[in-house]
Amino acid sequence: MEVLTRTAYRKRKRLWRRLFFSSILFLTLGLGAVAAVVSYAYHLEAPSLSVPETTVMYASNEEVIGEFHHGQNRHWIPLEHMSDAIVEATLAIEDRRFFDHLGFDFFRIGGAVVANLRSGSMAQGASTITQQYARNLYLNHDKTWSRKMDEAFYALRLELHYTKREILEGYLNTIYYGHGAYGIEAAANVYFQKNAEELTKAEAAMLAGIPKGPSIYSPFINPERAKQRQETVLYTMEEAGFITSAQRNEYATEELTFAIDDDVVAKQVAPYFQRTVIEWLRDDLGIDPLVLEHGGLEIHTTLDYELQNNAERFVEEELADRGELQTALVSMDPRNGAVKAMVGGKNFEESNFNRATQARRHPGSAIKPILYYAALEHGFRPNSMLLSEETKFLYNDGADDYNPTNFDKYADDYVTMLQALAVSDNIYAVKTHFLLGFDTLKETARRFGIESEMDTRNPSLALGAFDVGVLEMTKSYSPFANGGHIVEPHFVEKVVDRDGNILYEAEMVGEPALNPELTAIMTNMMEGMFEPDLTSYAAVTGGSLTHMVDRPIAGKSGSNEFNSWMIGYTPQLLTGVWVGYDYGQELQSGDANFSKVIWGKFMEEALKDQEKLEFDVPDNVVEVTINPFNGKLATEECPVQRPTLFYAGTEPTEHCTEHLQDEASVEKELDPHQKTEEEKKDKWLDKIFDWLS
Repeated sequence: MEVLTRTAYRKRKRLWRRLFFSSILFLTLGLGAVAAVVSYAYHLEAPSLSVPETTVMYASNEEVIGEFHHGQNRHWIPLEHMSDAIVEATLAIEDRRFFDHLGFDFFRIGGAVVANLRSGSMAQGASTITQQYARNLYLNHDKTWSRKMDEAFYALRLELHYTKREILEGYLNTIYYGHGAYGIEAAANVYFQKNAEELTKAEAAMLAGIPKGPSIYSPFINPERAKQRQETVLYTMEEAGFITSAQRNEYATEELTFAIDDDVVAKQVAPYFQRTVIEWLRDDLGIDPLVLEHGGLEIHTTLDYELQNNAERFVEEELADRGELQTALVSMDPRNGAVKAMVGGKNFEESNFNRATQARRHPGSAIKPILYYAALEHGFRPNSMLLSEETKFLYNDGADDYNPTNFDKYADDYVTMLQALAVSDNIYAVKTHFLLGFDTLKETARRFGIESEMDTRNPSLALGAFDVGVLEMTKSYSPFANGGHIVEPHFVEKVVDRDGNILYEAEMVGEPALNPELTAIMTNMMEGMFEPDLTSYAAVTGGSLTHMVDRPIAGKSGSNEFNSWMIGYTPQLLTGVWVGYDYGQELQSGDANFSKVIWGKFMEEALKDQEKLEFDVPDNVVEVTINPFNGKLATEECPVQRPTLFYAGTEPTEHCTEHLQDEASVEKELDPHQKTEEEKKDKWLDKIFDWLS
């Protein structure tokens, strides 16, 4: 028996020895395998943390006017911009030992394995924040062992290549909180309409409980369950030492103020403007559409939030009950081309066709300032006179004729260019067009930035018989307002990527292209449309706006049977408004006046708190007071006296004698030879015209 006992003892000893060495071997092999996996994971490049982010569009005052994303509304913010409350609530409920483990919490894993083996399923998880972050970035949410292995490997890579703070920041920026909100910044905005750094403890506890089941714990869907989940989060925060028991009770009873409804979407401000910006970024700047939707860009625009709201409000007020009548409005800073407001139609939801940039319409008499600028270049003056009467114009060597009419009536007398512009005399304009030659207007319009095609064979070009865009026509007036510089309209000041790199920044430099003396003279003439004193045989076209004008302001209206325009400006603001129908329908009674009404209300409101700036007058331009109806120097007896600009050396020298009591004595004082020469000068333009006819 003793021998057998010793034999059994030796067998048991050998067995334990084998077990011991086998354990050492397996442990060594296991550690070697782990080391190999860790080494392999470490030598792989750092996994990308790139996720789709919401692109945000800002007005000039940094007000958010639009957000763009493809199903995932996400705003990436640094951990420093998140409140301590949301960090503590998230750590307490999701991963209390986050800063102590290397991506895996073996205590939670062991407990979850036992629970799942007992239930025969994989219902209970033990994923750490790192593992959840890895799943959100790279994997799906299938509950399979293979996905779990992949999740563990990605979690290891994250832990090896990134700090704990970077992982926590990424997790809080990618986790789904329901209602399209990805990340804590979007969630804070959707549920509480505030930023993540402003969240209270109670609000943070509510949000931290949602990711476990957004469709179950959303306060918009199930307020009772959401409240219960919030209390659970608060309890874990107490257990983790982040809050006291008294604080937990206080936060649990705190009344929360949620957003108005569960489908919170940023108010769509300036939809026509926003679409124009996106199209420009895509087509002109060359930014990939995917980057626009997923890249988390910051697009800083030129839009003035208040001016845009006013523009939309006035359009709605004036045209809401006008059936199919449509409109377009563009307002810009003529000094640099920054577009401040844009309306492309009455209702973007009903029609996203942007009439400000896509429609092509006849500008009518709005083209006349450019025609008369050309006339000034060719020797005309503000007091140059032509006969306004019913006229048949022959052209093409007499083979064709053209019979324009005035909107109101004819003077049947000679009128100055100043008055002809103020009352929009068509005969004067067409005569000027014939005298200059048909190509001159097109060539001059090109210099003002109008690229639309013009048929120079058609004498009606002088009255705006060609198609042009509203934005294009409006910006052509900018040289009048800024002293002869061409500025291109722009909508974007700056584009910044998610890392703070500036991808684009506007250079707002105007190009001198036109004579500043002549643009100043034209501006002075265009102020005349708001001066009722210039009314004689016809009313000034801006008479209905006079009560809205309390500062230096200039402009020109234009209309025909299909279109109505009003374009006007101050030194700091240029606005153009078009009103008409989309499908060639003629304007109805009263329709034509809406362009002026909308323009007038908009400009009055936009400028009410702005400094009253004077238009710049170059040194070699002089101001003399004339009788605007005959172009001569006004005397005290003249009932209408108007200060008018002239190029130095071209101002009139003869005084008006029509209203003097003793005209005979005045005539005696004048040199008879001088009087004859002045009379000849008054008529020379018409003599040239008669000769050309």
